[in-house]
Amino acid sequence: MSSGNPEVVVAGHICIDLIPDLDHVQGDLGAVFTPGKLVNVGPAAVSTGGSVSNTGLALHRLGVATALMGKVGTDVLGRAVLDALREREPALAEGMIVEADAHSSYTIVINPPGVDRIFLHCPGANDTFGADDVDYDAVAAARLFHFGYPPLMRRMFLDDGAELAAMFQRVKDRGVTTSLDMAWPDPASEAGKVDWPAVLERTLRHVDLFLPSLDETLLMLDPARFARLQAAGGQADAALLAEISQRLLEMGAAIVVLKLGEHGLYLRTAADRSRIEAAGPAAPKDAPDWTARELLSACFAVEVAGTTGAGDCTIAGFLAGLLKGQACEDAMTSAVAVGACNVEHADATSGVPHWEAVQERIRRGWDRRPVGPALPGWQRHDASGVWCSPDDARSA
Repeated sequence: MSSGNPEVVVAGHICIDLIPDLDHVQGDLGAVFTPGKLVNVGPAAVSTGGSVSNTGLALHRLGVATALMGKVGTDVLGRAVLDALREREPALAEGMIVEADAHSSYTIVINPPGVDRIFLHCPGANDTFGADDVDYDAVAAARLFHFGYPPLMRRMFLDDGAELAAMFQRVKDRGVTTSLDMAWPDPASEAGKVDWPAVLERTLRHVDLFLPSLDETLLMLDPARFARLQAAGGQADAALLAEISQRLLEMGAAIVVLKLGEHGLYLRTAADRSRIEAAGPAAPKDAPDWTARELLSACFAVEVAGTTGAGDCTIAGFLAGLLKGQACEDAMTSAVAVGACNVEHADATSGVPHWEAVQERIRRGWDRRPVGPALPGWQRHDASGVWCSPDDARSA
């Protein structure tokens, strides 16, 4: 654990990322990665990955007191995970579970310039992580509990998410604010056959902040519609964002944040102020400011070196803004700013600076990318650069 009581406990999926340098590889992926072909690549970046590492270490780098809870084996990869955490701060490895004879999780990240990344992933010990693996006494001392990647953790998605829902209920029973991030369920895997709407119905009643990507959420809720969207170019519109977020709010979440990749970050919050206030010790400082909001924050303009961990770091920026009492628009801005810092480096977290450095970069004036989805009737908030829906409670 971090020294003293942490503000945040980040639990769930952790692995080792192996990221070969593909900067000098030419041609599209189909031409390069063909059977029997030898491809010369550069040195590999080796770092911890997964939600526990990416979001947890990003929060730590931002200066937020953070504890980590994940599971590894006693093999060389598990030792590498623990060593990497201890190098950052010895206390970060204290909450990790080491399971004898388990295979530690790893991911080979294929991340060529200008092409979205591909992951070759082994879940390993993450598949055995269950509700009883959480140290609830340690969680109770924090303000916020964030859990990531249940679609890559077998015990968490079996039986319509019984373990996942039980874990979140036990956390809420201790009065802690809860936060959940998802991951892409491989349609060809066991996770791809899960009734994800049932899992979310069961779980989100105990979740205050739900922060998945739009793509993985649509795949879970409506696979046929997801396929049609992908066939049409994969570009969502404001109506789809409103529809999906409303469904998630009705399942019980207080705040829904949908990651849109290079197209930005979307937020929708509960229309009932009491639901925002009931979120616990990390609830927004100004509940009325966060009630009935619908916003979209475009990404900041940067030179992209890699996109590994971008979504996780964006979440870290959002959670840090919430914990520091920022206004809704400012937390959205902080989220995409931290995500932008992340993609300036090839690995998952080394590009994330301290919180004050992020805020200073924003204050100096930082160009935004064009807004992604079509937003008819939306207005840009001049002070923050965040776009407000016509249905947003603060819309003029």
